[in-house]
Amino acid sequence: MVDPNDPCEVQVAKQSKIIEALIARAERGHEVGVSAYSLFQSAISLQAKVWEKTKDLERALDTLGKASSELEVAYRTQERMQHNLADAMVAMDNGFALFTEERLQVCNTQFRTLLPDVEPLIKPGLDFNSYLAAFNESRYLDPERSKSAPQPDAHAAISGPAGGKRFSSFVVALRTDRWYQISHRQTSSGSIAVLQTEITDLVRENLREKERLIDQQAHLLQAAFEHMSLGVGTFSSRGELLVCNERFGHLLGLGRPLLRKGARFQRLIEHIERHGILEKTEGIDLAAWIRTVLRGGNVRQRLRRLDGIVLDMNLHSLPDDGCIVSIMDVTAETEAAALLEARVRERTAELTEANRSLKIHAARQAKIEADLRLAKEAAETAHTSKTRFLAAASHDLLQPINAAKLYLSTLADTVHEREPRDVVDRLNRSFASIESLLQALLDISRLDSAGAEFNVTGFEIGAVLETLGEDLAPLASEKGLDLVIVPSSLTVTSDRRYLSRCLQNLIVNAIQYTARGRILVGCRRRGTTLSIQVLDTGSGISLEDQERIFGEFARGMGSGGGGMGLGLSIVERACRHLNHRIGLTSRLGHGSMFSIDVPIAAPSCRIEHRPPRLVAMPEASLDLIVMVIENDEDERHAMTQKLESWGASVLAAGSTKEAEELTEAIGTPPDIILADYHLDDGDTGLVAIRALRRGARREIPAILITANRQHPFAREEDAQSITVMTKPVQLVRLRALIDWMTRARVA
Repeated sequence: MVDPNDPCEVQVAKQSKIIEALIARAERGHEVGVSAYSLFQSAISLQAKVWEKTKDLERALDTLGKASSELEVAYRTQERMQHNLADAMVAMDNGFALFTEERLQVCNTQFRTLLPDVEPLIKPGLDFNSYLAAFNESRYLDPERSKSAPQPDAHAAISGPAGGKRFSSFVVALRTDRWYQISHRQTSSGSIAVLQTEITDLVRENLREKERLIDQQAHLLQAAFEHMSLGVGTFSSRGELLVCNERFGHLLGLGRPLLRKGARFQRLIEHIERHGILEKTEGIDLAAWIRTVLRGGNVRQRLRRLDGIVLDMNLHSLPDDGCIVSIMDVTAETEAAALLEARVRERTAELTEANRSLKIHAARQAKIEADLRLAKEAAETAHTSKTRFLAAASHDLLQPINAAKLYLSTLADTVHEREPRDVVDRLNRSFASIESLLQALLDISRLDSAGAEFNVTGFEIGAVLETLGEDLAPLASEKGLDLVIVPSSLTVTSDRRYLSRCLQNLIVNAIQYTARGRILVGCRRRGTTLSIQVLDTGSGISLEDQERIFGEFARGMGSGGGGMGLGLSIVERACRHLNHRIGLTSRLGHGSMFSIDVPIAAPSCRIEHRPPRLVAMPEASLDLIVMVIENDEDERHAMTQKLESWGASVLAAGSTKEAEELTEAIGTPPDIILADYHLDDGDTGLVAIRALRRGARREIPAILITANRQHPFAREEDAQSITVMTKPVQLVRLRALIDWMTRARVA
């Protein structure tokens, strides 16, 4: 019923009402009670409640007493703080005021008496904006000398647009030559504290220091001004001299009396003209100069004194409509320019003469170049003709050689007597020499031609070395030499055919110049390069021969009369085109080591698949129908005899049309096609192979035989389905290839 949070007076009043209610109830109990015991019991209960309420009342009174004591202490503390604040404000040298809710609450005497015309307004309750407006309109302020002045909206600079705590400070000057810094600061409770601090002594000291620095800089500037090599004079808008240095008068030949402050510019010009100080003065147009300067332009005039001194005079306008005149002695520069012009004229004359000579020389050179161009064109025409001739000759020469080798092979199979057999072997060796010489000449011709083509791919070098070892092992065996090929699994980037030919020439040379011992062929990896090395135990090469053996028809000592000296020349040409480095190390009597450095193939390089390894099959009957397409009758007859000796049934044709007619006559397609590339009347072996396959409706195995070493295919599908053999045909390879292709077809 009694809330402890109520004030003590309220609690006491409530308790009094409760006591009165209890007493009244007790009295009513006496009136209605009939039993003495019940009355006694009610009295006892009432007395207990009265004691309880009495204790509550005592506690409430005690709490009220403590609160009153604390309130009295707080009042005393507040009074003491107010007295201390008043004493502190009186003792302050600066003006101080506190605005609460933008109303003046308290200030000291210094704040009130700063501006006498504002003093009557400074009373408690003064609005802050009204104070700022009165301060800003005070006649005791000196706005010209103030660094800044309070603005009517200075309150916005204190509170800010978001109501955040701000600070503002500015400096004002009074007409009594006193300076004050006015600071407005917003307190944490939202009040505004204004502080007026006198800074007169500090400002005066700064002004004195500034004047001292200005005087010092003026002294330094005057010293530099007087010692300038440039003559400088400043004139007012009325043309009166304001200041000039001694150099100005010295360069113009003017005495000091004429250069007094206030001397007119026109008078100085008249003095110069009258005394003839300058060689010519008709170029001086003072009125035009003044008009130009007044328009804000600049005037530049070149003058020459009678003593030869050359002056550059420049007039520049100043912001106050005056002008500054600068005069520079440019005699040295003028003389240097004149000397330079003279040298330029001399040099120009020399260059003109040299140009005339060069034109004559150029005309002669052009004639020589024209003659050389004609000679070059003639040489290129001759070279092209030679290349075409060799290309045509290669076909015409290889045709009879191929036919002769076929006939000799057939003859060797039928002749068993010793003397005729010896003649056949000699004929075979002779034709092999002719074939080797012709192939070397054709290779050199192709490598020397401007349009030499190379098919650079990635391939396994081990396959190339293995093939060379199988082909050249019999040649080494005839001389009693061991040919050792070290296998390698690395892939290189080069032209497979030309690199194989180069290595073949190096191995053949090693066999030819080695009497006993062995030939070792292997590879060494050096970073991204593979060095393919051919080592022999031959006679070695002298230093003199090492310089010339890569030329045409150059042969080393101890060749035994064999070879034509073209092998290394082919190696040098092919490696130069393929950018492969050739190495040579040799010692007389100990052997030689030739090497070719080729790049190792990158992982992204196109890898050429390893060709199938052809192994010579046993001399079993072919039992095949072979279509031979050859326009040369002798070669066709020789190839037919050789194939029939192997047990094959041969269909011989000289053109595509004849081949189609033979196929139609027998009613079945051949098992394999052997076609020469060059046929008569524009017909080719490729056309014949395509026609026969089209008629049979299947891909008949086909071998294209050609004397041309270049790529004969225009379509990629032909290159993938047709095997090429070059003339003269190696019969061992031909027999193995026929057997491999037909067995693959059957499988």
